[in-house]
Amino acid sequence: MIEQICAFIHNFFVAKTYTGTFTISGGALTVDGLVVGQYIYIKGSRFNDGVCQYGVDELTDETFEGEVWDMRPPRAFVQLAGEIENWVTKYGDTVSGPYQSESFGGYTYSLKTGTNASGGQDSNAGSWQGVFRSQLNQWRKLA
Repeated sequence: MIEQICAFIHNFFVAKTYTGTFTISGGALTVDGLVVGQYIYIKGSRFNDGVCQYGVDELTDETFEGEVWDMRPPRAFVQLAGEIENWVTKYGDTVSGPYQSESFGGYTYSLKTGTNASGGQDSNAGSWQGVFRSQLNQWRKLA
């Protein structure tokens, strides 16, 4: 989920980029300067591209020419990413359906997913991107 959130806000919190030939052996990548548990982004790999936790996530063995980004997301961002993941787990199926409904006092109100209350299109209406947009904005970068 961290990768999707970072892509959405155009910010991978890159502190340093390592470029070269990397070998993943026994499910582990070794890069001097990285700390076990920190987030990294692997780019250029055939099997392991994307965000993972260094020394925690098991990777597929390979040798590749590419980049490894030393990511340093703030603790508050990582906590919010956990909240977003929980929200997606709880409401993801509802959001992915064609309609969103709300009931109160014997009245039910439904909107087609992707519309706002005035009937206009809102591509993030009801999605995690829309629900958490204001909280994520502090880390957003221009595309």
